[in-house]
Amino acid sequence: MLRDIRVSCAPHISERYSTRSVMIDVIIGLAPAMAAAGYYFRLHALILIAACVISCVAAEWLSNMIRKKPNSLDDFSAVVTGVILSLSLPPDLPVWAAVIGGVFSITIGKMVFGGLGSNIFNPAMVGRTFLTVSFGVLMTSWTVPATIDPAMPAVAQENILDARTQATPLAWSKLAIKNRLGADIYSEKQFKSTFTGEVGGCLGETSVIALLIGGLYLLIRRTISIHIPLAVLAAAFVFAGIAYLIDSFVYVQPFFHLTSGGLFLCAFFIATDPVTAPLTHRGMWIFGIGVGALTMLIRIVGEYPEGVMFSVLLMNALTPLIDRFFKRVPVGGKPSV
Repeated sequence: MLRDIRVSCAPHISERYSTRSVMIDVIIGLAPAMAAAGYYFRLHALILIAACVISCVAAEWLSNMIRKKPNSLDDFSAVVTGVILSLSLPPDLPVWAAVIGGVFSITIGKMVFGGLGSNIFNPAMVGRTFLTVSFGVLMTSWTVPATIDPAMPAVAQENILDARTQATPLAWSKLAIKNRLGADIYSEKQFKSTFTGEVGGCLGETSVIALLIGGLYLLIRRTISIHIPLAVLAAAFVFAGIAYLIDSFVYVQPFFHLTSGGLFLCAFFIATDPVTAPLTHRGMWIFGIGVGALTMLIRIVGEYPEGVMFSVLLMNALTPLIDRFFKRVPVGGKPSV
């Protein structure tokens, strides 16, 4: 009878939740961010989302056909990968580049490991990293909702030659570090702009409100737990706060970092991927703290203004080790070394 029992790969979800239902919940949770992207960046944003989703679904279907594996499209994991990838892309990215990113995410980031549950890295971040390395100029070209964002400090406007390629909040942060303008780079108006989405940036990272609504939906549905999102945001806030306390004339306020870039998208939708994140609560805390801390380290010290994708992939690589150290010990058992 044992040979008739089949054990599937992670995520191992209780009967109340199936992989399909979890993925549908994530898509619903991302709906406000997709709507905000369409509102602020218009038709091309929706085209990019569709291109990423279609390319991811097609790549998974083709991979299954070549490997003569059963169809896995009905679990909607490829759709989730496509949506998350699209929301991490610049609004003006050509459609062909988005398609390449989608195909790379599924084939190299997922199917080459054996499909859902066997991949060790977040597929969307694998695709995003590949696009950043391969098409650096395209991946750093930004469209802002207005010609020059009205909340942008005057000193930033004077130093920015091309608003289309530099007008993102994190670019302002790098400018502040370079010119010791930390105290002047953040204002109440700037906070409102980053919170609502009226700033330049990737499709799904500009509106904190939309991401917060989607994240709360996932928490209410118990699709994700609070551990990783809270750990990511708290660690980022603490590390940014320490830098600000050390020299407020160089480093911007911690609230700026929380509402800028892909931190909220990462905290609720990327780092919480059940396949590539740790299984235990203690492991989740360590994982989330690592993601938040590494993100801030790259933002503050590194040359690249955003560190989400790198920090997620680095912590994905450490997930097996974290699970080993923090795995649950059965009653009467002894922890392994």
